Amino acid sequence: MKIKKTGQTGKLKSADEWIYGLNPVAEALRAGRKIKALYLSLSRQEKIEGLKQEAARLDIPVIAVDPVFFDERFGKGHQGVAAEVQKKGYVLLDDLLEIPAEKKETPFFFILDCIEDPRNLGAVLRVADAAGVHGIVVQAYRSVSLGAEVSKVSAGSVEYVPVALVANIKHAMRDMQKEGILIIGAESSAEKTIWEQDLSGPLALVIGSEGKGLRRTVREHCDDLVKIPMRGMINSLNVSVAAGVCAFEILRQKLNKNKI
Repeated sequence: MKIKKTGQTGKLKSADEWIYGLNPVAEALRAGRKIKALYLSLSRQEKIEGLKQEAARLDIPVIAVDPVFFDERFGKGHQGVAAEVQKKGYVLLDDLLEIPAEKKETPFFFILDCIEDPRNLGAVLRVADAAGVHGIVVQAYRSVSLGAEVSKVSAGSVEYVPVALVANIKHAMRDMQKEGILIIGAESSAEKTIWEQDLSGPLALVIGSEGKGLRRTVREHCDDLVKIPMRGMINSLNVSVAAGVCAFEILRQKLNKNKI
């Protein structure tokens, strides 16, 4: 395959979206995301042969550029790999709710209340993929959008976890409740722990923002609240860590129920 070489260091052409890093780009290729061009550093040799071969199979242009190209445009961890891709789209809430039935599985969703840090969203996406979450609901207002940093932190999980963007998550919560989905809020002031709550049925876990937790009106729309028992002096966890602890307790209960 011929690889176009360029020392280009000027401004990037306008693109739907850029993703960077070995894993995010590899997963975008594997997931079938529309890729306009693959950019590789001239100094990058190891672990990219598979990317070049897959790009050739899919007839995607591969452009070799000076390492400065990446340093000037992308965050740490770009690894000399980037791709110009079709912007990651959201799904409709109705379509999201159909996924568990299509997979013949018990519904399991995340609802994110005003998560504004792309690193937290990326990490939550990675947790969601690992724990078998069927999808994530986010609110259009005061929520970070899917983009290059989210893709990088998610290690490519953004390609596999559907995200529904809604105008108001409280309305979405009511719609989900009508479908028989239990809405459980993660809240440090809750009386019950995640170990005391039955989490094995159709469920959506609501996770609050980085500094403020769940908004009062969102808490009021939850069917129940649970907390993670903690014994330290700091009574809080990072959003993605809390999501991970809760998600795998939910997964444990679901797996145990299916064994009975």
